[in-house]
Amino acid sequence: MTAIDLNSDLGESYGAWTMGDDEAILSIVSSANVACGFHAGDPLGIFKTVKAAAEKGVAIGAHVSYPDRVGFGRRDMDVTPAELIADVIYQIGALKGIAAAAGVSVGYVKPHGALYNRIAYDPKQGQAVIDGIKAVDPELVLMGLAGAPILDLARRSGLKVVVEAFADRAYAPDGQLVSRREPGAVLHDTNLIAQRMLQLAKHGTLEAIDGSTIRIDAQSICVHGDSPGAVAIARVIRSAFEADGIAIRSFLDR
Repeated sequence: MTAIDLNSDLGESYGAWTMGDDEAILSIVSSANVACGFHAGDPLGIFKTVKAAAEKGVAIGAHVSYPDRVGFGRRDMDVTPAELIADVIYQIGALKGIAAAAGVSVGYVKPHGALYNRIAYDPKQGQAVIDGIKAVDPELVLMGLAGAPILDLARRSGLKVVVEAFADRAYAPDGQLVSRREPGAVLHDTNLIAQRMLQLAKHGTLEAIDGSTIRIDAQSICVHGDSPGAVAIARVIRSAFEADGIAIRSFLDR
């Protein structure tokens, strides 16, 4: 692999409360998953993040969520397909308007938190998200978890997909993410993370939490913008890749 996308969840500050360091992260990553107001983000903050991403040439994606500000979008919700379709349309539409005002466009959609995890394996909600995306713009790309059924469902529905892996998360032997409730689920050692991501980019494999080797076919790597040390993690990953001749480039540019 000569190039790979590095993405991060951004635009999640709200009023006086700051979440992450968008300005610093945007100087490192190639794609920004921008909050659309349902789990985090306010209009002014989202607008600032989109403008900053535009200035740095970073691709912009809609980070759609369940309507769950209090739980930061990390609580599962049993919504109807009609509700979820409308929620997805609403959020993408809001970000598209902000992006247009900043002179750029939204290129992809990445569901957030509990919605991301739910639709990975729930075809009913997954199809609703796909239908919502297609209703707004069928050219948008869906970003999803490597190995998850949602990717094939999206392809069969006519959407392009990009497969992602998580830099700062541990994996179970079956290829799923280890639950945040479990010890060791979130990784913090920047050098270890960088070496794991190099292994992923070069060989398509990772070491699972039990020490076994698993296959992960991914074109994008996520560093959570709200994680402690997110900037340092992203910077070390980028440095390791560039030292190995692997460019950081948005999947939309290939």
